[in-house]
Amino acid sequence: MIRLAPSILSADFSRLGDSVAMIERAGAHLIHVDVMDGHFVPNISFGAAVMKSLSGKTTLPFDVHLMIEDPDRYLEDFVTEQTEYITVHQEACVHLNRTIQHIKSMGVKAGVALNPATSLSTLDFSIEDADMVLVMSVNPGFGGQKFIPSAIEKVKELRTLKMERNPQLKIEIDGGINLDNVKTVTDAGVEIVVAGSSVFGAGDVERNVREFLAKTGQK
Repeated sequence: MIRLAPSILSADFSRLGDSVAMIERAGAHLIHVDVMDGHFVPNISFGAAVMKSLSGKTTLPFDVHLMIEDPDRYLEDFVTEQTEYITVHQEACVHLNRTIQHIKSMGVKAGVALNPATSLSTLDFSIEDADMVLVMSVNPGFGGQKFIPSAIEKVKELRTLKMERNPQLKIEIDGGINLDNVKTVTDAGVEIVVAGSSVFGAGDVERNVREFLAKTGQK
C-alpha cells in the first residue's frame, strides 16, 4: 500500500490542529514533521513541542524528518506513542549505524535521508539496519521547490538494493511532489509519499488528499 504523509511545514500554523484533522478525515496515513535547525539547512522550522501539541488531536502516526546537525542529541525529544519513524540525514551523522540503533532502541523505526547529490553507495554498510530510506527530490530547507528528476533513477536503484539486501525496507520521497508526478514516483518504487504545498497550499486540503490517494490507487 502507498502511504501519504502530508508535511505540516506547509500547513497554516494558526490552525494547525484543524489542518491535521482535515488530512486525517480525508484518509492520509502519516503526519510528516519537518524539523530544521538553520545550520544543516538554511531555514528554521519548529521543534518537538509543536509536534507534541498535536498528540490527542489526531490518531495519525508521526513521521519525523530531522534536518539538523548532531541529531543524536535530540532523538529522545521526538519519541512519543504516536512516533512511527524518526529519519536522520546520512550527511549529518558521523556514526550512522550507532544513530540508527539508538532510534530503534527507543521502539521507533529508523529512517535515513539522502540529499539529491548523495550517492546510494553511502548506505552500503547500513542499509540492512534501516527501516526506511528517504530520497530527497529537492535540496532540503524550504517547501514549494521544484522536483529534481534524477530522484526517479535513484528510487529505481534503491528499489533494486532493497530487494537484494533488505526487502522490508520502505522507500519514501520528499520534495516537489504533486498530482502530476506522484504516479511516476510510486511506479518507480516509492511507498511513502511526502507532499506539503500541494496538499496544504493549493485550495481545499481534504480534496487534495483524496486526489493524491486516487492517483496512487488508494480510493
